Amino acid sequence: MSELPPNDSEQPDPLDSFDEIIAAETDRDPDLAVIEAGSRTLRTQGGPPQADVPARPEDPEVDRALREVEAELATRWGETKLEPSVSRIAALMDVLGEPQRSYPSIHITGTNGKTSTARMVEALLGAFELRTGRYTSPHVQSITERISLDGAPISAERFVETYRDIKPYVEMVDSQQEYRLSFFEVLTGMAYAAFADAPVDVAVVEVGMGGSWDATNVIDGDVAVVTPIDLDHTDRLGETTAEIAAEKAGIVKRDATVILAQQPVDAAQVLLKRSVDVNATVAREGLEFGVLARQVAVGGQLLTLRGLGGEYPEVYLPLHGAHQAHNAAVALAAVEAFFGVGAQRPEPLDLDTVRKAFAAVSSPGRLEVVRRSPTVVLDAAHNPAGARATAEAIGEAFQFSRLIGVVGVSADKNVRGLLEAFEPVFAEVVVTQNTSHRAMDADALAGIAVEVFGEERVQVEPRLPDALEAAITLAEEEGEFAGGGVLVTGSVITVGEARLLLGKG
Repeated sequence: MSELPPNDSEQPDPLDSFDEIIAAETDRDPDLAVIEAGSRTLRTQGGPPQADVPARPEDPEVDRALREVEAELATRWGETKLEPSVSRIAALMDVLGEPQRSYPSIHITGTNGKTSTARMVEALLGAFELRTGRYTSPHVQSITERISLDGAPISAERFVETYRDIKPYVEMVDSQQEYRLSFFEVLTGMAYAAFADAPVDVAVVEVGMGGSWDATNVIDGDVAVVTPIDLDHTDRLGETTAEIAAEKAGIVKRDATVILAQQPVDAAQVLLKRSVDVNATVAREGLEFGVLARQVAVGGQLLTLRGLGGEYPEVYLPLHGAHQAHNAAVALAAVEAFFGVGAQRPEPLDLDTVRKAFAAVSSPGRLEVVRRSPTVVLDAAHNPAGARATAEAIGEAFQFSRLIGVVGVSADKNVRGLLEAFEPVFAEVVVTQNTSHRAMDADALAGIAVEVFGEERVQVEPRLPDALEAAITLAEEEGEFAGGGVLVTGSVITVGEARLLLGKG
């Protein structure tokens, strides 16, 4: 009942069912946004954020220039090779003139839900007429997705221009450091420079990994957001959720406001202690804010949220799953905190504006329907906690009588835990691998999958195009299996490559 039609041209607007929610005009003073944001400038562009995933540039010269930049970035340390320090990025910010200090920021860390939460925060701020910059990772299809202005990825031309502008300074820092700036550090520098150049009224910044020594942590976020913490990257961040929380708590700066999603007890204790140590104000999901009610709706869900300033009823969110409802509550509280709701001002945010913002949210590669007949869904779950949330959500939002999984993972992940989370919902699984050098070999993945699913439920197709074809064929089987569907999951890279193969972007 919540599946989407196959073609954009045939899609009914999900807002049509909620005209009474979004059609009302607001009498809000247009200058109020300036007051709320501390005299920051109003954005100059109207309309909801554009969340489409960009394709390759059509202009051959621009495409060539972008490929040259991508090739140069690829010569640097990848995102999985780390030297835990912010010294190099701090040196780059210094020679660039500290661009990250020219705007306020909302800094987001956690294990799962960071990108979706960042997109929701961005949509809310944009709806309140602020010009936003958003920095998230990894990308689904195009590297330019990582840096967004006004809700849309920056153009390939601007991406290339930004890289060329900071390249001399990058090389200067490289020559002075023991190690060259990494791929992620250069991109972070580009994002902060692009935001200052725009200029933006507020930056929404997602941590790459951890917190304290993450390259993004040269900002002093006015609001620090911690989405749910679970076990991931344990070789780098710690073996327990408390140890991981200690690293992620590094984004909480003195006198900031901290928005905490529901956390394991040991993680919550660490985060609260850090907050006390730096005199930060804390708002906790389930206490100061949260999800009061939710019900499945066509194309998403209808929520009643409790924010820091009161209740927000009948909020339509065009994303599936209880986890996205909780992400919405966290995002709303973060934006309220940014505007001073619950502290400097007692009244809530304008309800109609909040509704319009959430109704416009999208999150590519997160339970995203990209095909019908049979329905193919993409989800970037890559750890057990994310897989459990996805498995629960797909059972709630879709009525598949037979679900076929296509799974391609990175070799450094908890693969068994991820497969065990999906075992109850997959009738069969087609294991494969993406083109990344980090991808687990399909045969090695199959060995674990056979132990979890049994040999008769596992099919091996090393090439992703063949895996998609095999899964769609299985889902199209007649008779009792006529309600079949396909879920492609296990890695953002796998999802991005499948998205291209299935004609999106």
